[in-house]
Amino acid sequence: MWKIYKLLLGIYMLAFALPAWTQQPDAKDILDCTAEAFKNAGGIKITFTAQAPEGSSTGVIRLKGDKFLLETDGVTTWFDGHTQWSYLSSSDEVNVSEPTAEELQSVNPYALLSLYKQGYNLKLGKVDNPRFSSLYKVVLTATGRKQDLQCIILYVTKDTYRPERVSMVQRGGDTVVIIVDSYQTGEDYPDTLFVFDKKVYPAAEVIDLR
Repeated sequence: MWKIYKLLLGIYMLAFALPAWTQQPDAKDILDCTAEAFKNAGGIKITFTAQAPEGSSTGVIRLKGDKFLLETDGVTTWFDGHTQWSYLSSSDEVNVSEPTAEELQSVNPYALLSLYKQGYNLKLGKVDNPRFSSLYKVVLTATGRKQDLQCIILYVTKDTYRPERVSMVQRGGDTVVIIVDSYQTGEDYPDTLFVFDKKVYPAAEVIDLR
């Protein structure tokens, strides 16, 4: 489940509507505009469903700049741009860390949004399923075999460029599919939302990994 949880954070890159184009965009155009839209979207709330070999799960993520609060099955994570708190309900403990740039590759919105700029080949794929005929299909293929995510397939709507779903193939072959159920932009979130509050979890054991 922890592996699924980390991959769920990849939905950051799926949350934002893109501007209309006067001509067919290429794969990089779509991803560039996704990243730009993220930066300009203000506070964001996303609900999602994730499907993985271990089973399905749902969650909610709230974002503001480089800060986020992720709530999913059994795990809640706060990140205030510097410090990260991950609470595991099964053990009633919270791990506190200051992620390195490399570690943030799997949890930081900006790191994920820049993922496609290095280490991946990009192309627009052919949509064979009639159910997805209104969507663009962007395929990112890893250039190295040691990368954790070997293939990422992103679907966005043709009219608004709204991201709808993403499939991620891990090294080893496991696949996680994340579906954006709803998203809202322009939310007004206080900075305190992205900081762990010990008073809310008085019995939790705090494990400081810094």
